[in-house]
Formats: sequence, C-alpha cells, structure tokens
Amino acid sequence: MKSFPLIWSNLFRRRARTFLTLFSIIAAFLLFGLLRSIAGAFEMGVNVAGVDRLMVSPKYSMVDGLPISHLAQIEAVEGVAEATHMTWFGGTYQNPTNFFPKFPVQPRVYFDLYSEYIIDPLQLDAFERIRTAAVAPADLAEEYGWRIGDRIPIEGDIWLRGDGGDLWEFELVGTYTVREDESAFASFLFNYDYFDEARIAETQGIVSNFVVRVTNPDQAGEISARIDAQFENSINPTRTATRRRVQPPVRRPGGRHRTDHEQHPERGVFHHFAAHGQHHDSGPARTHTGIGRAEDARLYRPPRGPARSA
Repeated sequence: MKSFPLIWSNLFRRRARTFLTLFSIIAAFLLFGLLRSIAGAFEMGVNVAGVDRLMVSPKYSMVDGLPISHLAQIEAVEGVAEATHMTWFGGTYQNPTNFFPKFPVQPRVYFDLYSEYIIDPLQLDAFERIRTAAVAPADLAEEYGWRIGDRIPIEGDIWLRGDGGDLWEFELVGTYTVREDESAFASFLFNYDYFDEARIAETQGIVSNFVVRVTNPDQAGEISARIDAQFENSINPTRTATRRRVQPPVRRPGGRHRTDHEQHPERGVFHHFAAHGQHHDSGPARTHTGIGRAEDARLYRPPRGPARSA
C-alpha cells in the first residue's frame, strides 16, 4: 500500500503513454470478444452419442473462409447424409446496437437440415424462389415491427456489393419459429445465390462454415475425421468441431439476445457478440430506413485456391 501513491503519480507523469497502454489493452479485449463470439455462433459440433450435426470450419483461422467447392467433397464422405453452408454476414440494421445474427443460406436445404425450425411451406417456397427474399424469427420481426412484404435494409460492414455499395436490401417473405423443446440458433436468413452474385467478384464462392448432418450420430467422431482428412493436404484445410459444444445466442423475453458471455461468463469478457403472394400484404412494400454507419471491419480473407465449384 505504501507504493500505491508512487504508482498513481507515475501514471500521470506521461499521460499519453498511459492512455495508449490502456487503449491497447481495451482494444485487445474487444477484438478477442468479437472473434470469440462469432466463433461461438458457428461451433455447434458435439462429441457425444446422439449428435447428428457437425460444423466444418477453417482449420487455422475462422476469418479465412472456405471455398464452396468443398461442399461436394463433404457430401461424398461416407456417413454424411446432408450438408449445407453458412456465411457470417455481420452488417447493421439502423444502428449498431440492433444486433442479430444474419446468414445467407440455401433456403430449402437449410430448413431441411434444421428440422427444429418451423416455417409455413408457402413462405419457404417464396424464400427459395425470390432472389432478394429473407425470413426472420417471428419474435425478431415482432420486435422491429416487420411485416411480410417489407423491405429490410442492412448496411454491410464485411461484405461489399459488386457495385461498390454497402447497402443490402431484402424482402421479408416469411417468419419462422423454433420448437419449444429446442435451444436453437435463430437468425435473419436470406438467399445465398443473390448474395454471392451481388458481392464483389474477389470474394464470390467463399463461405464461412459447412453444416453436416450424419447418418449415424454414434459415428460422429469418425465422420469428422474423414471430412478433415479430405482436406488435410489442401491449401484450405478444415477442422470439424466435435470436441465441445458452444451454446449459441438465444433470444431473451422482449427480443434482446442473451449473449454467449452472459450465458457463460467464464469463457471470456466483452462477449457482446452469431408464401409469397397470398401471404403478402396487399399494400405497397414498406422500406425500413435509418441505416447507421457501421465501423469498417472486413474480416474475411479469400481462401488460397479456386473458390467456385464447377
């Protein structure tokens, strides 16, 4: 305690040095929290009997991305029943505090694989048919006052459009719910084909992760090893998550997400971060405006190989 006054006085001898030191520490924790939260949104693999879904990620860094051409090879692995891909979109709706996960997906395959998601078949048809279509969790749509037919603008902070813009607009064609007995990762979903063709050419064909459903949950570990062996000597190796389960963000009553840090504070700090026609309203589509400027943080690096499949 006798040395405390000396330490305190030295902190303010060179205020610039003290400020820069504190700033670097805070920035490091914030960056760690951001990356770990995004990782937690993807890592859904479990190493226990009864697990039928695995997550295939880049082996060395989650920001590297994987070529979509991996999908066909994963589907050909013995024991794989079905596979699809997910891509973390990021983005801002109106202002940065309105956080909710957003993913471009393959509509039909995604809802087949996530059977705990309940959506009207006609709305799923519209989601698959309309290029700019999006669907949202019912409670998220209620929170923001969205209705079927609304146009939802999202300002991109990772993926830019091919025309140089960062504003993406999606048409809400449906909502979905999650079975009451499931703790699932409900997100704002939109059509991958539209997203891939609209983004800049250098990043086309890049996805964040693959989700795999296995035929025999008891062989999940063996199937994971087979998948990773496919790409072990490639320039884009993979890591199939079967070792641990990371609980994805779930929505609190009232709409706000309960973050990974709030559910599991021991994991780290600063985890503040994962039918068209007759179902449409008869009036003209509404557009939700008020986009806020998100900090420029383009995290994804293109894979080091051919991105697109034949």
